[in-house]
Amino acid sequence: MKPLQRCQNGHYFDSDKHSACPFCGIQELNVDVRRTMAKKQEAESSGEENPIPVTRPQQVPGNVGGENKTVGMFKKHLGIDPVVGWLVAVTGPEKGKDYRIVAEKNLIGRSESMDIAISGDASISRENHAIVSYNPKKNIFRLFPGESKRLVYLNDDEVITPEELKPFDVIELGETKLQFVPFCCEHFQWKKEEE
Repeated sequence: MKPLQRCQNGHYFDSDKHSACPFCGIQELNVDVRRTMAKKQEAESSGEENPIPVTRPQQVPGNVGGENKTVGMFKKHLGIDPVVGWLVAVTGPEKGKDYRIVAEKNLIGRSESMDIAISGDASISRENHAIVSYNPKKNIFRLFPGESKRLVYLNDDEVITPEELKPFDVIELGETKLQFVPFCCEHFQWKKEEE
């Protein structure tokens, strides 16, 4: 087994899975957009289905409508999964860390396969402890209990049915409290580009 790599801030991470420390985030991002777009166009012209790698897991429901993947509407129209809000750890082992929320469902758990992976809190279920969703048609955020036997709380109340999230609500899972910070709200909402 390959040893973990240590970043300049003292965090250990698997360099086979991450090109930089996932705890520190990307400090300096130097992307040559022209070269990336040229690679994308070259790959598309050669017939590759997914020329640019994505960072979120995609659902593969089988052959529905002649396509092999389910892709969110924002990702399909904008080419990315734009941020719609954040969860910020205000207590717990990962205090101070933020987690991006994107449109539609965001699964929360310890596993790296989760959309929101809180790997430092062993009292959080590995998969599907809770779900945060954003409905772009109604511009509403909701918190759902997951499939785990463990509980999730919203502002100290147990969540047993979907609850609407309001700015700065506090979600509690295990030893972690997450404060909800919306980006999409009555003042801003992502719009699909006209085709």
